[in-house]
Amino acid sequence: MPTTEAIDTAASRPRVVIYTDGACIGNPGPGGWAAILRTGRREKVLSGGASDTTNNRMELRAALAALQALGDPSVVHLYTDSEYLRRGITEWLPRWQRNGWRTATKQRVKNRDLWKALVAAQKPHEVHWHWVKGHANDPGNLRADYLARRAIGDIGRTAPPDREPLAKQLSLL
Repeated sequence: MPTTEAIDTAASRPRVVIYTDGACIGNPGPGGWAAILRTGRREKVLSGGASDTTNNRMELRAALAALQALGDPSVVHLYTDSEYLRRGITEWLPRWQRNGWRTATKQRVKNRDLWKALVAAQKPHEVHWHWVKGHANDPGNLRADYLARRAIGDIGRTAPPDREPLAKQLSLL
């Protein structure tokens, strides 16, 4: 049972709704990501992409960018159509960490750099991860999908590939 102090702290935190999506033409290929952050009447839209990436990396980048954009510790409801992202962060991550970033089949966890960054980015927040069916008339998801696909066109072929270590990539976002 949460203490009164924990309840009071959570009640005073800003409430943020986030919709994220990633897209890729080919897999791997050029990709884009987008995040829509809403709190009260305010909205912030983030997007970006890479010339050579995967859809899963773009899904992770969208969530990572959104959480990193939050200034104060917040109560976050993050909506994604990626089961890889939602199940990874809510179910698989503790086992990966216990197993030295290896899957149940002893393979190295793909996108480990982004998973680690996502763990750090969510730490100050109370994040509730929600899955929504893609392309199923959820306005937030449809808009995030549109923005992620548009980001692919915006980057052209001049954007850097998404194969460098995360520390180098973050300076490009």
